Amino acid sequence: MIVTGAAAGLASAFNTPLGGIVFAIEELTKIHFSFFKSALLTGVIIAGLTALHFLGPYLYLGYPLLNDIPGWVVLAILPVAILTGVGGSGMGRIILYIFKKKSALKKKYQQYIYVIICGLIIAALAIFIDHRTFGSGKEIMVTTLFTDNKHLQWYIPFLRIIGPIVSFSTGAAGGIFAPSLSAGASIGAVVAGWFHLSGPATNLIILCGMTGFLTGITKSPFTSSILVLEMTNSHNIIFYIMLTALLANLVANLISRHSFYDHLKDQYIKEIHQQEEQENKLQAEMK
Repeated sequence: MIVTGAAAGLASAFNTPLGGIVFAIEELTKIHFSFFKSALLTGVIIAGLTALHFLGPYLYLGYPLLNDIPGWVVLAILPVAILTGVGGSGMGRIILYIFKKKSALKKKYQQYIYVIICGLIIAALAIFIDHRTFGSGKEIMVTTLFTDNKHLQWYIPFLRIIGPIVSFSTGAAGGIFAPSLSAGASIGAVVAGWFHLSGPATNLIILCGMTGFLTGITKSPFTSSILVLEMTNSHNIIFYIMLTALLANLVANLISRHSFYDHLKDQYIKEIHQQEEQENKLQAEMK
């Protein structure tokens, strides 16, 4: 049920049913998919139909212009794949490191103070540097893909990485997918500015950045590729997207062999065992 819920949530959130299914196979289930594939497909279909009923046949992002892309754009894809692979995997590692250190905060008032400090950090970054630190970052994706304001300042990717790190570490974050996509989009927009690319070529690099960053943190290149393609209905660039996902995954593997979700799962299991040991110890003392 947990796997089905995760896949259905992803499918309905971005209107990407194939992305939800592939994510479940590639990241959440791996070996055991055959045992509950019917439940998974049913959950994704119900979630997708529900989203279509209330929102209509929408695309999460829309139809970016992707015509007349020069062949040499591959030269820009290489640095994007490297930067997003390092950025995605690095962001996951930092979040896990903060979680590990945060476990030392045993008292409630310490945890409250930590959350307050994190909130002040996010607010300060947004007020004094750039308001785009706030939110999921969809505004950045839409603006860079569908307006003439395609190039971003060099510091925007750092803000889009710091924001999810700080907010997710509080335990109150809404997710990691949309922030990862916006971080990747911002990296793509910055790199496209270095190469002075045309509008359609810049759109391609932005989508490649989204794919690469999501691959870096999830280690799920097929999921990332299909998710971006479904959100934009841009199947004509599938080979560029898959190339980015492959390269980003190779780079991310140099930092960590396991995905952010694998490490998070191990950490949660460890915490559960520790709680069980404490409860058993208390019960033994009471006897």
